[in-house]
Amino acid sequence: MSSKILKKEKNVVTLEFTVSQDDFEEAVNKAYLKVKNSINIKGFRKGKAPRHIIEKIYGKSIFYDDALDIAVQEAYPAAVNELKLDIIDSPKIDVEKFEEGEEIVFKAEVEVMPEVDLPKYKGVEVVKTEIKVRDEDVERELKAIQEKNARIVEVTDRPVEKGDFLTIDYEGFVGEEKFEGGTAENQSLEIGSNSFIPGFEDQLIGKTKGEEVKVNVRFPEDYHAEELKGKEAVFNVKIHEIKAKELPELDDEFAKDVSEFDTLEELKEDIRKVLEKKAEDQVRISNDNNVITKIVNDTDLDVPEVLIQREIEYLGRNYENQFRQQGFMGKEYDDLINNFVNQYKESARPQAEFNVKTELVLDAIIKQEGIAISDEEIKEEVEKIAESYKVEEDRLEGFKEGLMSSSRAYIEETLQRRKVIEMLVENAVFVDAPESKEEVEIVESEEIEEGQEDRE
Repeated sequence: MSSKILKKEKNVVTLEFTVSQDDFEEAVNKAYLKVKNSINIKGFRKGKAPRHIIEKIYGKSIFYDDALDIAVQEAYPAAVNELKLDIIDSPKIDVEKFEEGEEIVFKAEVEVMPEVDLPKYKGVEVVKTEIKVRDEDVERELKAIQEKNARIVEVTDRPVEKGDFLTIDYEGFVGEEKFEGGTAENQSLEIGSNSFIPGFEDQLIGKTKGEEVKVNVRFPEDYHAEELKGKEAVFNVKIHEIKAKELPELDDEFAKDVSEFDTLEELKEDIRKVLEKKAEDQVRISNDNNVITKIVNDTDLDVPEVLIQREIEYLGRNYENQFRQQGFMGKEYDDLINNFVNQYKESARPQAEFNVKTELVLDAIIKQEGIAISDEEIKEEVEKIAESYKVEEDRLEGFKEGLMSSSRAYIEETLQRRKVIEMLVENAVFVDAPESKEEVEIVESEEIEEGQEDRE
C-alpha cells in the first residue's frame, strides 16, 4: 500500500492511497464469508455454496462493493497513520481507479486539525487585576451575617411594611368566577419578594392584622396559564399574621454567638482575612484568564466548524446535567429542559469557538515548548485525587491503580495545561490599570460564612 497527500486547503486534506490486488482479493474473500449465509444456490444448502459457484452465477463483481468497504476500513487508517494526519472528521472517499489486475486507487477528502501559527506568547502585556478589600466590604459581609442570624417576630403595633412576612388567605376572581389555583389558606408571603403577581404585594402595605383587602391586579401577557394571560382579576385577601425580622445588635455578644471570637473587632478582622484570601484567589484566576485570552485573541486561526459543533454539544450536555442534578428528573421535565438546552445552544457558539481555539493554542504551545509530564508527577497527582475523594484505606490502592489505567492520559493532559499556563503567566508583563478602573466586588456573603465554618 502507498499513500500521498494530493493537496491541502486550509484544514481540508485530499489524499490518495492504494490497495494491492492481493489485499483486495483477501477483502473479496472476507466479503464472501460475510454474506454467503444469506445466498441460496440450487443444489447447495443455504450458505454452503462455494465462492466460485456464486461468482459464476451472479458475476465476479457480486462481492466487490462489500470488498471495497472492507479494504477501505483497513487501508484508510493505515494511510492516515503513514501520513501522520490528525483527522477530526469522517472522510469522503471515492474510488479513483479500479481495473482488473491492477492496484486500486482511492481518493479521500478529510478535515484535519489546523496548523496554529503562534503569535508572541512569552512576555505578553496585560492589565493586572487588583482587588482591594475596603472597610465597606467588611461591613457588607458583617451585615449579611447579621441578617442570617435575625429572628422572625410577630408584629402587633403597626401596619404591613416592605420586608414583612405575612400569613394570608386569598380568593381570586376573574369577573364573577373563581379561577383554578387562585385560592389558598394560611399562605406565607414576604412583602417585596415579587413572588406574587405584579402589584399584589404593594397593595397590602399599610394594612393591618385581621384586615380584609380587595387587591386588583392584571395578569402579565406572558403568564404561564393561557386562560389568565392579560386578564383583570380581584383577590379577596385576609391578613392573619404580620411578622418582621429582628436584627441582633452588632456587639461583642453577637460576635461570641456567631463565631469563635470574643469581640466584634476580632470578627471583623477575620472577615477581612477571608475577603483578602478570596481576593487573592480571584486576582490569580483573573490574571491567568487575561493572559490566555490575550494570546488566544492574538492568534490568527480558523477554527474548524466540526470542532465548534462538538463543543456546543458538550456545553449543551453540561447545561442539561445542571438541571438534572437539581432534581428535574423524569419524562415530565424532558420537553421543558430540551427547550432550555436548545435555546442555550443557540447562544453558545461564541463561547464554544473560544474554548476550542484556546485548546488548540495551548496544545500548540505545549508542543512548541516540549512540555512533558514525568511518571512521578502523574503519581503525585493521583495521590492528590485519591486524597480529595477520601477513599477508605482498604480500597485506596485499587482506586489509585484504576486512575492510573483509565485516566492517565487525561491526568497527563491536565498537568500539561497547568504547566503551560503557569509558564505563560510567569513570563507575562503585567501593567497597572487606568485610574478610572472600577473595583471588583469580592465575594458572596455565604462564602465568607463557609470560611469561618472551616476554621471552626
